[in-house]
Amino acid sequence: MDNLTAKQLRDQIAAGQISSLEATKAVFERIKRFEPTIGAYISIYEDQALKTAADIDCRVAAGEPVGQLAGVPVSIKDNMCTTFGATTCGSKILENFHAPYNATAVEKLLAADAILIAKANMDEFAMGSSTENSGLKQTVNPWDTTRVPGGSSGGPAAAVAARLCYAALGSDTGGSIRQPASFCGVVGLKPTYGRVSRYGLVAYGSSLDQIGPITQTVEDTALILNVIAGHDPADSTSVDETMAPVCDYLEKLDQPVEDLRIAIVPQFAAGADEQVQKALNEAVAVYKKLGAEIIDVEMPHLDYAIAAYYVIATAEASSNLARYDGVHYGYRTESPSDYIEVYSKSRAEAFGEEVKRRIMLGTYALSSGYYDAYYLKALKVRSLIRGDFTRVFEKCDCIMMPVAPTAAFKIGEKVDDPLQMYLSDIYTISANLAGIPGISIPCGFDENDLPIGLQILSPTFTEDKLLRIARMYEKETDWHTRKPKLNHE
Repeated sequence: MDNLTAKQLRDQIAAGQISSLEATKAVFERIKRFEPTIGAYISIYEDQALKTAADIDCRVAAGEPVGQLAGVPVSIKDNMCTTFGATTCGSKILENFHAPYNATAVEKLLAADAILIAKANMDEFAMGSSTENSGLKQTVNPWDTTRVPGGSSGGPAAAVAARLCYAALGSDTGGSIRQPASFCGVVGLKPTYGRVSRYGLVAYGSSLDQIGPITQTVEDTALILNVIAGHDPADSTSVDETMAPVCDYLEKLDQPVEDLRIAIVPQFAAGADEQVQKALNEAVAVYKKLGAEIIDVEMPHLDYAIAAYYVIATAEASSNLARYDGVHYGYRTESPSDYIEVYSKSRAEAFGEEVKRRIMLGTYALSSGYYDAYYLKALKVRSLIRGDFTRVFEKCDCIMMPVAPTAAFKIGEKVDDPLQMYLSDIYTISANLAGIPGISIPCGFDENDLPIGLQILSPTFTEDKLLRIARMYEKETDWHTRKPKLNHE
């Protein structure tokens, strides 16, 4: 049953060929076998999930209407608020925090009758590229357990790759959906900023964060996006559908994009590993064979994306994380001598090293005398990067580039070198700065049999075309059908 995609499972449950309870029990059997090795999940909700599955089976048998994801086991990254279980953000400071409401994306999954089976591990407060910064546990890559799954959505990506769920929701601030999807050999989509509600997503960088799906196939991604996309009055950054209507992303998915024009940025892609470049070139050749026109373009300001991103993201993080003070909620230090110690010791004891580093960087960038020199200048560079994309999209339908400079690296390899870790995001962060959608799809393997992802970027609110472009490649290759061999399987 783990060979089925989310859509295939959904269709078979609706047709009465498989019961949701049967599928959900099978997932929990896999979790019991492989989760101790993979470490994808922080919280697991077996009793609740089995009860929901049984209820859906009763409704299907009675011929009652059910949702688009009826009976499909799904996990969510643990920075999305839920009324069930804790919302930890992979952190010690929120280890016992229970949210009073569900995130809008979670509510939409529930309304679509998805079976929410678990909350997945992540880098603390989504700050990291390897999930090694989790304050609660280690997650490994299912393809090679000595390697990282990527980050910060390493838990959701590893869970989908290991078939510990049929689909997952992650969040992407600078590549945190696409990079782990690439490392784990699955599909990951960062929608346009404002396409999916951020209400109930614990903020890291408010102008950059976006919730999106991680799945086995492009078709499954379209299915999940159908459920979670749309305007939300509770989120002031959510875009009104009169300005950018939400379509049925499955309806024309198998319809190829005619006269497809693909932009490549040769000087930017040249920084990737030789095997990553080879996989990119071979993927582009597939599109060329399908009739696409390949255009070399220059985007001169992409070289400044890393610097601009880490000023903007850390500044926003500094502001967003000020609320964790040992007073309102979350961890509080024991026996403080005064209120200053309540604040300072609670934060010092409960925040991890990477989170502290980013808070200090952001606070410095926003401080008196440095705001103009750093933060304001970074915002200007952001505008220039957005302008680069606008100019390219005037003559091309999409841009293709690597997702990351390399395949998954060894656990511990970069943990003591923050700059090298930050450079893991070099190909993904520009999409967040520009607010455009981007997708990672499997496009090959390196010499160590580790997955490599192809990144495709398109203009704002063109997820329908982006998914169709990705689907064109998926139908011509079999990379997405390959899955890791787990111990004892």
